[in-house]
Amino acid sequence: MNEREQHWQNVYENKAEDAVSWYQARPALSLRLIANTGLGKNATLIDAGGGASRLVDHLLDAGYADIAVLDIAPAALEKARARLGPRADAVEWICADLLRWRPRRRYDLWHDRAVFHFLTEAADRRRYVEVLKAALAPGGQVIIATFAPDGPESCSGLPVQRHSPESIARTLGEDFELLETVDEWHETPAGRVQHFNHARLRRRALDASG
Repeated sequence: MNEREQHWQNVYENKAEDAVSWYQARPALSLRLIANTGLGKNATLIDAGGGASRLVDHLLDAGYADIAVLDIAPAALEKARARLGPRADAVEWICADLLRWRPRRRYDLWHDRAVFHFLTEAADRRRYVEVLKAALAPGGQVIIATFAPDGPESCSGLPVQRHSPESIARTLGEDFELLETVDEWHETPAGRVQHFNHARLRRRALDASG
């Protein structure tokens, strides 16, 4: 494992699912934004950096039939699979470093809650956009949530790059159009409040990269 992989593996090996700061028993805002895409239940969805998030549980409950969860930490995915039991067989589980991942197919929706803000280097953000374009179908939609400009400066012992919805859109580039923005004040299990920004964007159907 490289340093980044080891960091997140240690987090999920040593902390309970509901003890990490990003824990949500029901990710209501993500579910609302996914519903706002207007995509049908047979759309292909990927939760990038999903970890042990309960988003996949609620998507299955809602009837979505083609869901993938990608995370760098095997321990995170193991926790999610164990929680889902037999239902885990209905999910595509991808254990990979997102920045090194080469998608084998395309998805209609890319969801990322709090991965993008860990990319503090411009080169890593450029690589993220390359992977996103390889994974997202033209006309597909992307939901990205990060700490807001007045949000925390670090998370899980790592520095973050805070964003507004507009800076997320600028980083993704002109191949994406910003459709919706939402503020979120997330209360952590420890009772702290963190300010997030959410951006929902659409990849233009006919962009320069195809």
